[in-house]
Amino acid sequence: MPRRIEWNGQRLPANYANFYISNAHVMVPTYRDANDERALGILREGFPDRSVIGLDSTGLIWSLGSLHCLTQQEPAG
Repeated sequence: MPRRIEWNGQRLPANYANFYISNAHVMVPTYRDANDERALGILREGFPDRSVIGLDSTGLIWSLGSLHCLTQQEPAG
């Protein structure tokens, strides 16, 4: 886990489990944290057939989600 990140007393959902798997890549949220490289290494071992890419998601967690959340449902309209 990355360090605890809070805003106005609310813990923000900074975690490495919110990654996204595509056909050729695994995009992993990172948080400018000392554990980012360790998490990327673990996921590289788990996905040897894909390139594992860390993307700074510090700004995304302010909306209480991260990379995988961005790929979900679009509102009907």
